[in-house]
Amino acid sequence: MGAARMNHARALAPTAARALAPAKIVFVNRYFSPDESATSRMLSDLAFRLAERGLSVAVVTSRQLYEDPTAALPPREVLRGVSVHRVATATRGRSRLAGRALDYASFHVSAGIELLRILSPGDVVVAKTDPPLISVAAARAAAWRGATLVNWLQDLFPEVATVLAPKAMPGWLQKRLLGIRDHSLRVAATNVVLSEGMRARLTARGIERSEVIPNWANTVEVTPRTTEQSQTRLRVGLGSCFVIGYSGNLGRAHEFDTLLGAARLLQGDPDIAFLITGGGAKAEGLQAENLTNMVFQDYQPSERLGDSLAAADVHFVSLLPGLEGLIVPSKIYGILAAARPAVFVGDPEGDVARLIRESRCGIAVQVGQSARLASELRMLRDDRQRLEDMGRRARQLALSRYTSEHAVSRWLTMLRAVAPQLSAVEVAGSRKSAG
Repeated sequence: MGAARMNHARALAPTAARALAPAKIVFVNRYFSPDESATSRMLSDLAFRLAERGLSVAVVTSRQLYEDPTAALPPREVLRGVSVHRVATATRGRSRLAGRALDYASFHVSAGIELLRILSPGDVVVAKTDPPLISVAAARAAAWRGATLVNWLQDLFPEVATVLAPKAMPGWLQKRLLGIRDHSLRVAATNVVLSEGMRARLTARGIERSEVIPNWANTVEVTPRTTEQSQTRLRVGLGSCFVIGYSGNLGRAHEFDTLLGAARLLQGDPDIAFLITGGGAKAEGLQAENLTNMVFQDYQPSERLGDSLAAADVHFVSLLPGLEGLIVPSKIYGILAAARPAVFVGDPEGDVARLIRESRCGIAVQVGQSARLASELRMLRDDRQRLEDMGRRARQLALSRYTSEHAVSRWLTMLRAVAPQLSAVEVAGSRKSAG
């Protein structure tokens, strides 16, 4: 009888240990530090800052880098107080759709298994949107382990795919994917979206629990600099030109035909140049135009971002109008932090256009208005005071709304509301670190 009781106690020991462990936040995303992709940088910054506040933070991610699917990062490590769990996945990369789908599917399986392994009752799972529909795997794991689910939506899938490739997905499949996606959002404690436009999209589908927390920029590392202070401008030989910059992914969600039209019209202005920094699906098409006033450079490491942004007098942002409310171009926040005006091409009533118009920190042009864009750029070149005023207002806006401190504060408020048990953990952790 005594032996039976002992065996029963041993069987319960792991469960008891889990129950006594402090509640933790577990983020799920395919990329994490040291990866430099946009979703990784946002997640890494937030995770590290929450850990600094005394919260127990873990990340379930892949062993890949965005630019190197075969990177084979270590399976387990602790980075700045964050416990990183990197799961094995397929490593076909992004060059082919079939390979990308295999990478996605394998991450779904591996991440789901890892969540089941590390989650405990009372934990909070925060699912991002890379890969698409990872909220489905996270929702199941959270339900099975008694954890709280929060979805952090950087975009809305499958709607984005439907806009970009209308004929690629059969109607029945789109309906099925929307159904399982919507279920994973409805069972969540809340869904963090990037803008009011995204919130409106969810509300239209009957998903009421949502919280708007915009992305942000590192306003400490990205600071106002004159163009003369930019080593990037010197290196690429732009001299005293008036420079229109683009920095980031040249992906299918962005609209570049209007920019190309303006660049053609401005070829007769030798003091106007375009600096394109980054890569992506539309990069080759831009380069193939062989425009004499366009200069290209590869992605720049994060430590050079401030200098790279300072190379341009204004920065270009675009979004296909059909993607309004599905994606928010987060490069806008770095532009604001760098004290540069933004030139936006897209829906004039969209999130970015409204932000620019209301804060008077740039101009917004509709898709196809290349002549107007060229005219606006010439006027900015010729009115340095207006340019400086826009840049000053941009920096003020960044400091007042879009710093990491603002984001962390809003995340903590939201987390305390959906998981009050985390407040006690934060206080205890803060006291321990203070001692």
